[in-house]
Amino acid sequence: MQKEEYNVTIKVCLAGATGWVGADLARAINAAEDMQLSGAIARRSAGRRLGTVLGIPGLDVEIRASAQEALEEPCDVFVEFSMPDAAKAHVLHAIAAGAHVVIGTSGLTDQDYEEIDHAAEKAGCGVLAAGNFALTAVLLQKFATMAARHIPHWEIIEYSGAAKIDAPSGTARELAYRLGRVQQPKLEVPVEQTVGPRECRGVSLSGCQVHSVRLHGYESSMEVIFGLPEMRLSLRHDAGTSAQPYIDGTLLAIRKVSTLNGLQRGLDTVMEL
Repeated sequence: MQKEEYNVTIKVCLAGATGWVGADLARAINAAEDMQLSGAIARRSAGRRLGTVLGIPGLDVEIRASAQEALEEPCDVFVEFSMPDAAKAHVLHAIAAGAHVVIGTSGLTDQDYEEIDHAAEKAGCGVLAAGNFALTAVLLQKFATMAARHIPHWEIIEYSGAAKIDAPSGTARELAYRLGRVQQPKLEVPVEQTVGPRECRGVSLSGCQVHSVRLHGYESSMEVIFGLPEMRLSLRHDAGTSAQPYIDGTLLAIRKVSTLNGLQRGLDTVMEL
């Protein structure tokens, strides 16, 4: 896109700026005509220059250890791609500083999002949270909500690498939340009537049964299975080893989040789908 298409340059503070997604996202923000990196957070690299760490000539942004420090430099949009244990605090600090927020970090609960929504509405800020910014994951969520209007039986299976510490993934949490708002799925045998360990039936999130697989050989995959007598519908998203699928979606979220007031979950809420 050309710079003249935008009236202002969006100042962006990026949490998790040296991480798997964050590093590629930092490069993309720096290259975008309508954006400027104004702050960066990465605890292990605090005190160094982001351009030096990532090999980006001319990017003279000091990496800070905390959101409080990074937000001393005002920003328009705060992007959260750090760790689950820090994400909510980062987001609430950003909202208190008057910034709009894009959340890509996994591990936040529905209760966390309720607190964030309340804070954002009170401050007049927009927050856009997406468990997954990849186009195929966005489409899976959109198609799944359509199917849930007509098929009252479904379960979710999500697959990630063996080292992923949070379960279920943010994508699974978001999908369960959104499907549960369409209608509550029906179980022929309620979980409490299961013969055997109830844990075998997964965890119930927003009324949906969710199963998490953590094994070597997986990166990030999501499947939702709908069932009716004599027929079955499976929707599945698979991601590779690169962070690139998440970059374009996050840039779109940065450009759109200022149009919101309060929390919206799912990138498709700001897309024409």
